[in-house]
Amino acid sequence: MTKPLDNAAPLDSKALATLFTEARTHNGWTDKPVSDETLKALYDLTKMGPTSANCSPGRFVFVRSPEAKEKLRPALSSGNLEKTMAAPVTVIAAIDSEFYAKLPVLFPHADARSWFTSSAAMAEETAFRNGTLQAGYLILAARALGLDTGAMSGFDKGKVDAAFFAGTTWKSNFLINLGHGDPSKLFGRLPRLGFEDACVLA
Repeated sequence: MTKPLDNAAPLDSKALATLFTEARTHNGWTDKPVSDETLKALYDLTKMGPTSANCSPGRFVFVRSPEAKEKLRPALSSGNLEKTMAAPVTVIAAIDSEFYAKLPVLFPHADARSWFTSSAAMAEETAFRNGTLQAGYLILAARALGLDTGAMSGFDKGKVDAAFFAGTTWKSNFLINLGHGDPSKLFGRLPRLGFEDACVLA
């Protein structure tokens, strides 16, 4: 078992720039590929982020073959079509609506499965919240591995679910283009809210 870090020091400015301050949402991509080994390493980082009761409802489809990209094409909005077809990988960030089936393995010290089988509303809310959280971890993990990302709405969820998840309990949440970004196609960075506009010290 890995020993938890004691008194971990803050990341240096270079690492913070990679993850946050200099990281950008990319709209254009180079033709440099992303290997399956890198995608596996990406998930191995993503899965370590915390979720409530370790429920881990996030599911990820790494769309990288021409055939899979063509399956995705009809679901994309016109503004997202070109950049998505050009990206080496497009991640369908999804959730498993029956994530609780895995809880006897993921949270074995309590009957956590019954918390969700007794309340469909609680299961749905938990899946959405924690699956979205895991997709956020994936974006940061990708940046940590030297990849660029471009998260998107702008797609037809029904078409994606029909094309990729028919007959399953998975449902799409949003899309993330993944690869090595073309800096010449970046938009100018937009403003962010200041602390005083978004935070309260209570």
